[in-house]
Amino acid sequence: MFMKLAPFVAGAAAVHLTKDNYDELTAGRTVFLKMYAPWCGHCKSMAPAWDTLTAEWEGKEGALVAEVDCTTDEGKPVCDANGVQGFPTLKHGDPAALEDYEGGRDLDAFRKFAEENLKPKCSPANIDLCDADAKKSIEDLQSLSAELLEEKIKTSEDEMAKTEADFKVLVEKLQKKYERANKKKDKKIKEIKDSGLGLAKSVRAHAGKAKTEL
Repeated sequence: MFMKLAPFVAGAAAVHLTKDNYDELTAGRTVFLKMYAPWCGHCKSMAPAWDTLTAEWEGKEGALVAEVDCTTDEGKPVCDANGVQGFPTLKHGDPAALEDYEGGRDLDAFRKFAEENLKPKCSPANIDLCDADAKKSIEDLQSLSAELLEEKIKTSEDEMAKTEADFKVLVEKLQKKYERANKKKDKKIKEIKDSGLGLAKSVRAHAGKAKTEL
């Protein structure tokens, strides 16, 4: 009975976002999204917990649990726009400014996170939830021309991209430094062993055995 019911519930609840329906289905909602590839092993193992969560949150006002297939022509633009580089990638928050989910990937962790975070939040679509400072920031941004707003966003995105690139270069340098240090360590250890360490241990073991026999 359960095996027949579970796939039906999960299938009925699943919401698949694409470049064409993303804005419409996420408008005014706080979202929790799974961005995946069908062939991904981790995605498959996580699917039952995610499908259950999706079914539990289906139809709840102001919230949306959904998924994006990053391998399709319809889903890939959504994943690319949100910097997805591996699968599965989980994102949450304002649909226009998603944040990375860093929590556990079992049903209990998903449920706890959803209960605490899938609530309407301050945004242009929910201005009544904003405090005075946030309202002022939104109003200031809304007063900008489309060109200036785009320039502001691009400047921030370029800065983020540079930060990521700088980090990658640093990691590569550290990796090379580690490899050099590791080779130096291995060489030194070999020199110590070749200097007679093994033979000294053998002599010690032989002496100990001789004493035991006496």
